[in-house]
Amino acid sequence: MAEQSLFSESLLGWSIFTFILLVILAFCWVYIRKFQSRQESEVVSTITAICALAIALITSALLPVDIFLVSFMKYPNGTYKEWAANNETRGQIEDTVLYGYYTLYSIILLCVFLWIPFVYFYYEERDDNNVNKCSQVKNALKYTIGFVIVCVVLLLIGAFVPLEAPPGQNSTQWEKVQYLFEELGSSHGLPALAFSISSLTLIGMLAVITYTAYGMSVLPLNLIKGTRSVVYERLENTEDIDDVEHQIEKLKSKCKDGRPLSSRDRHNLQELEGKLQVLKRRGRHLEIAERNCCTKVGSALRPFKIVLGIFFILVALLFTVALLISNLDKALHSAGISSGFIIFGTNLTNPLNELLLSLQPVFPLDYILITVITMYFVVTSMAGIRNLGIWFFWIRLYKIRPKRTRPQALLFLCMILLLIVLHTSYMIYSLAPQYVMYGSQKYLVQSQMPSAGPTTRICDADAPDDQCTVTRSYLFLHKFWFFSTIYYFGNWAFIGAFLIGLAVSCCRGKKSVIEGEVEADDSDLSDDEYVH
Repeated sequence: MAEQSLFSESLLGWSIFTFILLVILAFCWVYIRKFQSRQESEVVSTITAICALAIALITSALLPVDIFLVSFMKYPNGTYKEWAANNETRGQIEDTVLYGYYTLYSIILLCVFLWIPFVYFYYEERDDNNVNKCSQVKNALKYTIGFVIVCVVLLLIGAFVPLEAPPGQNSTQWEKVQYLFEELGSSHGLPALAFSISSLTLIGMLAVITYTAYGMSVLPLNLIKGTRSVVYERLENTEDIDDVEHQIEKLKSKCKDGRPLSSRDRHNLQELEGKLQVLKRRGRHLEIAERNCCTKVGSALRPFKIVLGIFFILVALLFTVALLISNLDKALHSAGISSGFIIFGTNLTNPLNELLLSLQPVFPLDYILITVITMYFVVTSMAGIRNLGIWFFWIRLYKIRPKRTRPQALLFLCMILLLIVLHTSYMIYSLAPQYVMYGSQKYLVQSQMPSAGPTTRICDADAPDDQCTVTRSYLFLHKFWFFSTIYYFGNWAFIGAFLIGLAVSCCRGKKSVIEGEVEADDSDLSDDEYVH
């Protein structure tokens, strides 16, 4: 009977994960195809982008499954279910989730350090005639080796970072070396993988501060503000075309008597002709947008967008307040930098953590909410990347635009999302620390009154070790204290970046209905997919 219950509970958790997996794959295909340039598309880069994006979303979906499984080991009254009463059985389930994390994290390492760099450089080295494939592969491998070397160095550092006290000063050199190899062998190299993933998570933290923080402000405000009227934009564009044509005619009239134009006039004429070309392309796009049924449907759904935008901005503010309270709690009640600002449980009332705990009695509202929170971070990150583009410090490398995003930009986008997802788990832990540690588990406490029976409490740091099971995600996040310290300060930077992004988004006006479709550096050929 217990084995049947174990099978049914595990089947339920992983069935939910399988359903989410199918939805993720469908979403990735639609998303990549929406932004992919039709003229520069390539099968290899398309498949790589879809798979990398799917891996990022699947990894983010594993956290709710982790919380679900540890929570489902217990009844609401705080007792273990029959199939989870055995410590060995609970350990097997925990190990399954842990191996799931390590498998996905290993795939992320493979993508970031080998697969995506190789495909990127393979496309960059592509010959115009597409003849010398061997040379193309050779050059791509040559550049990819640099990424592989960095990965190997991180793995070696992680493998030999001792997590326990090393031998004393009186030990011989051989004993110290033997100790390091025993540490590596006893853990099967898992700390090496954890160190590498934690190093990538630091880069993901920078991406979260840059893109996710901005996306959390720009996405809801764009929904609330809406877009400019396409009719008004067409009228304004027509007036601009007439004005530029008048200026061009005025300049050309100077050379009607055979006199050549001055260098300054020639330069101005060249700029005006380029501006006229952009305005005419813009007019074609506006004409198509006016006829497009999606524009009309979007206008009809305007009230729904406003409500959705208000909801998103309220969620963003809730997240910011919860993150602020969590950081203050760590600053006031943790042991400080030397401990990685780690605290067990919550000492200050965290609204999001309390909301999740209050939803526990109504199954499965708390799991739905934690899944929505995870997906919210991913969606706002995508919105931030789309609005900002891909930058290297102050240099803009690529733009993310519907139907005209280059393959290299899509690969960069997916790599950034992979890194963001790695840091998302720590962000969610910061938002709801107690819930991410224990889920909806409860335990029994013997009352001091002999006549009274045991009382039920929500699992926290004071609970006995054998009464509450900690999620694998929490244990993985705090494997190295110095990374936790950096993540803590990163949360403060995230709050500041969000507030700055919110101020900037509030000051900006409505965006164009064809925002990002027409740029001065586009070619006329790139309009073919819109005209036909």
